Amino acid sequence: MFDTMTLTKATAGVCGAFLVLLLGKWAASGLYHMDSHGEAAYVIEVASAEAASDEPEVSFEELMASADAAKGAKVFKKCSACHKLEAGVNSTGPSLYGVVGRDIAAEAGFGYSGALTGLAGKAWTAEELDAFITKPSAYASGTSMSFAGLKKQKDRVNLIAYLDSLDN
Repeated sequence: MFDTMTLTKATAGVCGAFLVLLLGKWAASGLYHMDSHGEAAYVIEVASAEAASDEPEVSFEELMASADAAKGAKVFKKCSACHKLEAGVNSTGPSLYGVVGRDIAAEAGFGYSGALTGLAGKAWTAEELDAFITKPSAYASGTSMSFAGLKKQKDRVNLIAYLDSLDN
């Protein structure tokens, strides 16, 4: 049934696996070792929130003044799958022609979600668009816009400057 060669191979396999386990434990304890004072031997430095707050705060108006509409046109490519720039031409999303200054949920011929129709009466100012584009689901909970948002402030102001330049 079992010859000595099969038994030797099985024993070597078990011993080899045990050796790999011991070597792995030894390597891990070397990397994540606690010294005799209970301090970690390898510390990863993380920037604190206080260090970030040392930078001067730039106002939204200053950001908008320095916005680049040409760069905003490149950012708009992320939006172009669902939004069109021709007046009155809606797609999956409403037309964004003249959106800056337009009332929220006011594009003719587009069926808005209840989340945005509940905001009717407010206008899409640059600040409101910035808040919406940051994370649409946080701005209007229940919106049907599935876009996650633009994380970079500079991308958002460039996009808003681009959209604002279209109807001028």
